[in-house]
Amino acid sequence: MVPHPSISKQPAGLKLLAMDAEDLACLSAHLQDALVRVGDLAFLPEKNRFALVGSRFDWAAEDGGRHERCRTGVHFEGVRRVRQRRIARGRPDAVLELLALTFEPAGDPPGGLVRLIFAGGAAILLDVECVEARLCDLGPRWSVTACPSHELDEGGGGGS
Repeated sequence: MVPHPSISKQPAGLKLLAMDAEDLACLSAHLQDALVRVGDLAFLPEKNRFALVGSRFDWAAEDGGRHERCRTGVHFEGVRRVRQRRIARGRPDAVLELLALTFEPAGDPPGGLVRLIFAGGAAILLDVECVEARLCDLGPRWSVTACPSHELDEGGGGGS
C-alpha cells in the first residue's frame, strides 16, 4: 500500500500531561485552533472524565514552514460537573474551533474551573477536583493549505 502524499509520517506524536494552570496553558497553546466535532465531545460521569478528539493545527510544524494537522485526544480527570454554552448537541457533525483552555482556581484548592473557549462564543466549563489533563496525538499528520490567523483590532478594543 502506498501512503497518501499529503500524509507525513512522524516518528512520535505529541504527548503532554497538565497538572497545574501553567501546564494547562502549554496544552492550550498546542490546541489553539483545533477543530472539534460536537459528536467528539463526551462527559463520562461514572469515571469523572471529560474527553474530546479533534484535529490539532501543529504550530511547531508551522514554525518550520509546514501547515499540518493531526488527530489529537484530550481528556480531563476529576471532573465533577460539566456546563456548556452555545454547543449544538443536536448537531453532532457541527465543528467547533477551540481557541483556548483556561483554569480558574476555586476557593478550595486545588479544585477549580477549566474553561474550553471556542470561536463564536461557545464554551464548556468543567468543575474539576484539580488540574489533570492529558493530550495525545492519535495518528499521522496531513498537510493543510491554510494557517489559522487571528486578526487583532487596532488598540486592542473589540470594534466600535
